[in-house]
Amino acid sequence: MGKPQIRASQVLMGYGPGAMVDLPDDSVIIAGLDTWRYNNSDRLPIVEEPRLQAKLEERLQRKLTLRRPPAAVEQNNFTPDIGAYRFPEWVISQRTQRTAAGHIYRRLLTRRDLQNGWFAEDDGRKYQVVPVRFVMACPKGHVSDIDWRAFLHGYEHNCFRELCIEERGTTGDLTSVWIRCACGVERPMSQASRRELMALGNCKGARPWLGPGNRENCGLPNLLLIRSASNAYFSQTLPVISIPSAYSAIDEVVEGMWNSYFETVESEAELKVILKLGPVKQKVQAYSPAEIMASIARIRSSTGQERPVKEVEFEALVAAQEELGTDGLDRDFFARALSRDKWDAPWMEKVERVVLVHRLREVVAQLGFTRFEAVGTDIDGDLEVGVVSAPLSMDDTWLPAVENRGEGIFIQFRTSAILDWLGKKTVQERGTQLERGHELWQAEHRNEREFFGLPYYMLHSFSHMLLTAISLDCGYPPSSIRERVYARYAAGQYGILLYTGSPDAEGTLGGLVEAGRRIASHFQRALDFGRLCSNDPVCAFHAPTEHDQQPLHGSACHGCLLIAETSCEQRNDFLDRSLVVSTVEMLGAEFFS
Repeated sequence: MGKPQIRASQVLMGYGPGAMVDLPDDSVIIAGLDTWRYNNSDRLPIVEEPRLQAKLEERLQRKLTLRRPPAAVEQNNFTPDIGAYRFPEWVISQRTQRTAAGHIYRRLLTRRDLQNGWFAEDDGRKYQVVPVRFVMACPKGHVSDIDWRAFLHGYEHNCFRELCIEERGTTGDLTSVWIRCACGVERPMSQASRRELMALGNCKGARPWLGPGNRENCGLPNLLLIRSASNAYFSQTLPVISIPSAYSAIDEVVEGMWNSYFETVESEAELKVILKLGPVKQKVQAYSPAEIMASIARIRSSTGQERPVKEVEFEALVAAQEELGTDGLDRDFFARALSRDKWDAPWMEKVERVVLVHRLREVVAQLGFTRFEAVGTDIDGDLEVGVVSAPLSMDDTWLPAVENRGEGIFIQFRTSAILDWLGKKTVQERGTQLERGHELWQAEHRNEREFFGLPYYMLHSFSHMLLTAISLDCGYPPSSIRERVYARYAAGQYGILLYTGSPDAEGTLGGLVEAGRRIASHFQRALDFGRLCSNDPVCAFHAPTEHDQQPLHGSACHGCLLIAETSCEQRNDFLDRSLVVSTVEMLGAEFFS
């Protein structure tokens, strides 16, 4: 069997350093960046994106570069790969036995008890083993095997008899799973999940993805974690849309080779040396040294400004009156504004501009990961402040990144229409309810995540409606379309960008841009979808502070607004369709009347 392979984008989103993965023959934890092997005979696969690099350097307070994950292509008897360490160390024998009461139990072992991956039971036969599905972790990302003997006997014990895991039911629920020692002591796994019992002790700071024995000081209470659970690994990423610095061809060329060649150029003498290099000479031969130096100055000036990620993107998209960027297979960005007569309709009166993005490049970098709670970006598209994420490696000079190329549709809304809507009493009353729900969520999660405001709730909810409506016609499934929501109150910037992209193709097939030419009909369909949910009236009358554990939702559920989390920039939080259209509750807070 060959080595298991995954796509580069999967490495960043769910299979990066610290992720626990089940392989066909074993279970492992993906090793840190220090183990990633590249072909030394080739140039390192540097990802050029000065604006993203500047943001990360500002956040992490150090110089760094961005690299693509190794491509598993064999060259000269060398295949680049990503390392992994075997984890966890505890396994379960596949020999099934029954107690006197008829309950199924299996032996709980360590890998040291095995012989060539098999366990010799007392019946004289050898049995396969499977990794135990329970481990313990802490909110800082540390993870380790459960000390099963201490779980049963306490830390001051001297019992080393056989352990087994017993199932006293058919559901697999924690209350029906018991750990039992041959001495007669037993304990249900449900007690390991109760934080007040402190059954798993305090965290010792284990970081097995950085190498055996790697630890740091911690001391937080250990929490029970299922290895394959959805909350076992949340990648902390920062995405940006590549925007030409001055919307000219030369800036795109220079920016595309910024980290590798032009970042350190300060004079024409240094530039002459760089221009002699083959890859550079081939791409900039149409420009004079003076033009190249001017482009370097413009790019350096733009990346040095500490501006929010979404502010730069919004300004560039709004600037697309006729054309923005340059077209061509080797270009990163090209957009055209769609004339109003192509999409004008009564229900589109609150829309300012529609822009068709024919070519788009998104760069996504991973800078850490969390467990138990996901983290995202703030309303400006920047990294959330105060988030403690686990490191990817001991080497802090580079981070992994991927490029996605595709297409999109940008819709700008009238600022005056948003402000008029915010002035309505019914909207303000709904905002009070949603803000109380957010305060409840903060108190429960001890998180300082800000309340994004009603414009974000409204635009985010409509983005989900429109994404679903467009996916029925454009040829892409909803899970392959992503969103960027622009709701910056202080700057008066309101809009949404729906886009799609792929890391292994030079763009996409044009289905999303073609759907943009019929945006008025998709708008109407989206608004019709939002007015009635299959779960109404329960969904429409949902109150974020009273009815259930969804304090960040207004009228929103899987029947109307919730979509694939890979498509949503906030993992399906901050949603309420009653702010978009009139629902059966008839609040009168809708933006589209």
